[in-house]
Amino acid sequence: MSLDERLLRVARTWGHGPRAERVVAGFSRLGEHAGVWLAIGAAGYALDGAKRPQWRRATGTVAGVYALNTLVKLAVRRRRPELPGLLPLTSTPTRLSFPSAHATTSFAGALCYTRLGLPVAPLYMLAAGLAGSRLYLGVHYPSDVLAGALLGTAVAARR
Repeated sequence: MSLDERLLRVARTWGHGPRAERVVAGFSRLGEHAGVWLAIGAAGYALDGAKRPQWRRATGTVAGVYALNTLVKLAVRRRRPELPGLLPLTSTPTRLSFPSAHATTSFAGALCYTRLGLPVAPLYMLAAGLAGSRLYLGVHYPSDVLAGALLGTAVAARR
């Protein structure tokens, strides 16, 4: 078993119970298709007239990094994890795993929006929580999440 699989097995078995699994699955849905990050960007655009162009660009970066993530997934074509005896705890839009779109959009969104003045700690806690939820739910390998976080950060840093 690879290190990636061993780490995933720990994440997939530690701290689990029916209630915790429901809560984490519900929380993880916030990150589907970059939803929470696009909503934060739309709210910033609507509420911060002085920085409206910057909010549009930041939100566009989040949307763009989601599209880039999809292209990388199609190029790499890594299958989602299949751990014997441990089924995934949520559905996914595709069977492709690398990189994690939750991690990519979360870390891009956190960087873009902190640059616009939103508080660092809550945004990065949200980003880390959404990325980590994918391990807990068994739908990504740790390397998928790490690659997504690095991809999102790298793209956002260049904007």
